[in-house]
Amino acid sequence: MSSLSVRFLSPPLSSSTSAWPRIRSSSTQSVPPVTEEVEVEVERLEPRVEEREGYWVLKEKFREGINPSEKVKLQKEPMKLFMEDGIEELAKMSMEEIENSKVTKDDIDVRLKWLGLFHRRKHQYGRFMMRLKLPNGVTTSAQTRYLASVIRKYGKDGCADVTTRQNWQIRGVVLPDVPEILKGLAEVGLTSLQSGMDNVRNPVGNPLAGIDPHEIVDTRPYTNLLSQFITANSFGNPAVSNLPRKWNVCVVGSHDLFEHPHINDLAYMPAVKDERFGFNLLVGGFFSPKRCAEAVPLDAWVPADDVIPVCEAILEAYRDLGNRGNRQKTRMMWLIDELGIEGFRSEVVKRMPQKQLERASPEDLIQKQGERRDYLGVHPQKQEGFSYVGLHIPVGRVQADDMDELARLADSYGSGELRLTVEQNIIIPNIENSKLNALLEEPLLKDRLSPEPPLLVKGLVACTGNQFCGQAIIETKARALKVTEEVQRQVAVTRPIRMHWTGCPNSCGQVQVADIGFMGCMARDENRKPCEGVDVFLGGRIGSDSHLGDLYKKGVPCKDLVPLVVDILVKHFGAVRREREDEED
Repeated sequence: MSSLSVRFLSPPLSSSTSAWPRIRSSSTQSVPPVTEEVEVEVERLEPRVEEREGYWVLKEKFREGINPSEKVKLQKEPMKLFMEDGIEELAKMSMEEIENSKVTKDDIDVRLKWLGLFHRRKHQYGRFMMRLKLPNGVTTSAQTRYLASVIRKYGKDGCADVTTRQNWQIRGVVLPDVPEILKGLAEVGLTSLQSGMDNVRNPVGNPLAGIDPHEIVDTRPYTNLLSQFITANSFGNPAVSNLPRKWNVCVVGSHDLFEHPHINDLAYMPAVKDERFGFNLLVGGFFSPKRCAEAVPLDAWVPADDVIPVCEAILEAYRDLGNRGNRQKTRMMWLIDELGIEGFRSEVVKRMPQKQLERASPEDLIQKQGERRDYLGVHPQKQEGFSYVGLHIPVGRVQADDMDELARLADSYGSGELRLTVEQNIIIPNIENSKLNALLEEPLLKDRLSPEPPLLVKGLVACTGNQFCGQAIIETKARALKVTEEVQRQVAVTRPIRMHWTGCPNSCGQVQVADIGFMGCMARDENRKPCEGVDVFLGGRIGSDSHLGDLYKKGVPCKDLVPLVVDILVKHFGAVRREREDEED
């Protein structure tokens, strides 16, 4: 090994950085301060991948010690299933034929995730979940009807979920149907491409973009551009499909930070510099079983026209230099730790078109404020005479009939558009005020999807859980509703409490940003017998004072949760026990 090395020293942070979310990490490994000098061997900066026949492949010299997922990618390029029509042949094979070959078995269990298809081997053998790309969470009534038609044919196995990244996941799909479903998606302007595994996930934006009287910028043009770049307009983009791990991006357009920038690998934060509009950049936020970290400032600003070039440069730096060994240490923040923030920034600069990247602007446009605005219920738009209505979707789960009704309501009362949110809810925009009363009397809003749910139910979020997901340790969605209903019988609260459930440490339910979070685990009951349980987190915040919650109590049996949650609500959130409330009446 050569002794030649490069030193990077981050410049002192300007006073403007106080407006950024504070840096915290639940990792047991400390994160070096951004001003710490980091020494990096020159050899470490050699790209670990190279282009071969249109795809990016890990070089032979860097293949020692790689993880199993990297070996699957090396054995066969996943994007060929889409870009070279491999899915057509795979869909014609029986499950028995597929199981007879390791290559085709890896196709259905791993490589199809590049097409957004997740085999439910453990709980729904032979069926798949399909994850869509839905930039900014914006969808149409026609798209919603099409997805409803897909899941309806699968009967009790078919349903759909609104996810914590503003998109749809549909369930029950069988492999022989996939080619036709992909064609149907394209016909209504949808794609599922590059939505799983080591790809860029759905670009998140302000769910009120373009209709919010208080928005900073309409995020839709930027999230659409990002999605088009990431998937090459739904034709497939191999240049960014072989990342070391998944990668999340958002564009912030609201003072409320509906977009959760602190938990994204790249967050665009609106800022002005020399009278030009653009974005300061946060990088590295993520959740994983072993570590959770908030995004940190890159000390960089880009004009609005450079949203795509800087995204591409950051992705290429991560693709080229990211670790591909232990999957628990392959997210981008680990690379930032290794190079130091200034070293990572230098690698991004190398990959910018003009080899330049301006320093962050002190003119951050995001105003610090207290409580985040509520988008559920009826609210006026910036367009005079129009309103939007936010509907609560209980734990994000809907059936085909619900989706058809939502599409009908969007057409009858709005502009045929629906907006999905990271809290697993749906907004109907562009409703003439004269139609509001009629909409609010619709049976769907009275029976299932209320614009004014109870306060404790209002902030409820839950991942898929072990009903469908093979990684989940516990059932989440039905349990989240049951526990919450029991708790609200015992206490009264004066404001919404955000309670998030996730079935395993991967934290798809984002428990660390919740007021109270429940992470699935195995626990022991009073007889020391194994049972389903949760680790409880407390104190996560969203908005301008965002930070991650801390572990409050480990290994609580699920059957013992109700009294614990009641106690937490009384002690930490000002809840009043019902019997006391009745006495005071």
